[in-house]
Amino acid sequence: MMNQLAHLNWISVLVAFVVYFILGALWFTLFFSKPYKISLGKENEVLPNKPIFIVGPALCSLVITLATAVLMSALHIETIDAAIEFALIVGVGYLVANTVNIAINPNVPKPILYGIISGAYHLLGILIVSVILVV
Repeated sequence: MMNQLAHLNWISVLVAFVVYFILGALWFTLFFSKPYKISLGKENEVLPNKPIFIVGPALCSLVITLATAVLMSALHIETIDAAIEFALIVGVGYLVANTVNIAINPNVPKPILYGIISGAYHLLGILIVSVILVV
């Protein structure tokens, strides 16, 4: 793995991470704020604004971006077509499936809605990250 890290284009990793993180901020606070609140059963509430709700997603986006860069390097994914194919496999197979699985619990009142909103964010995010990493 250290060999893979040494060969990464760190500028691309940084750009991909920033875009993924900003997409998430816009996705949940601007584009889908109301449906997201409904999925959590908090449609009439103001969601808390604590540092963990900013730092946590940032760290997760960074880890996902870095893991994606390492996997793409190890698999020699170097074209946009291959990056899109990779992103769809990882996005649907891991990110969307895991997001829906996490949502299916008694604490999420509308798990399917939550899964659609959050899963779609991660699918689009990994598509963007993967394309940025090969460009």
